[in-house]
Amino acid sequence: MKKHKFTLYFGILLISIILILFFISFIYLPYPVEEMNIKGRFLPPSKAHLLGTDHFGRDIFSRVLVSTRSALAVSVSSVFIGSVCGLILGAIAALSPVAIESILMRFVDALMAFPGILSAMMLSAVLGKGVINASIAIAFFMVPVFARLSYSMILENRKKGYVKAARSYGASTIRLVVFHMLPDMITRLITQLSTSIGTAILTESSLSFLGLGIQPPGASLGLMLSEAKGYVLTYPSQAIWPGLVLAIAVLGFCMLGDGINSLLHGEKSYE
Repeated sequence: MKKHKFTLYFGILLISIILILFFISFIYLPYPVEEMNIKGRFLPPSKAHLLGTDHFGRDIFSRVLVSTRSALAVSVSSVFIGSVCGLILGAIAALSPVAIESILMRFVDALMAFPGILSAMMLSAVLGKGVINASIAIAFFMVPVFARLSYSMILENRKKGYVKAARSYGASTIRLVVFHMLPDMITRLITQLSTSIGTAILTESSLSFLGLGIQPPGASLGLMLSEAKGYVLTYPSQAIWPGLVLAIAVLGFCMLGDGINSLLHGEKSYE
């Protein structure tokens, strides 16, 4: 139990750091993220530039703040859209006749056959570069994850006694799902949502690193790492700070999901 609590609390601590950076980005931004100063390239940390400057003389701290904001905005919005669509799709499959159920779940299985990052990369390449298209791509590969989760949970819960009792009293299908099954599924949903946000942050950074996500002069953790890859040996701090924030964000959300699941059920939730 102590191990479960440590995972949960440490995840909350890491997420708190990310949320602090997120809110600071709206309150205090030392410099515009696109402001360049060629004479001030590769400056070390100082009062003027808390984390130094990059190869264009841009303030790294300001860019990390805005990149954190972008990562959370893209990941939360894409996971929300993907989870809603996936949950509806899974529920329809679980509650439909066998023929429709088979067609829908074979479609979901086909989507899950491709690695999520690969699906996002292919869809981003088709839709084009940019933050909106990256969000759509990430949401798309989240759909089968939540569809499969919804499908399995509804199949499991509809066999339980309280659901059969509610059905015998004339409860509609929507009422059964929303008021009788959903409360019993909420813990697993929260676990999956938390883990998926961490995955989405990593995917958004990967797309931006490859040039398929947020474009210059915008700021993204992946874009910052991509721009810093040529200076890792000569000026490593340009890559260290965005890499550290990315690691904290991904690890925090994954540990939160795993901690919640382990604390309540004593099992791992990682995919």
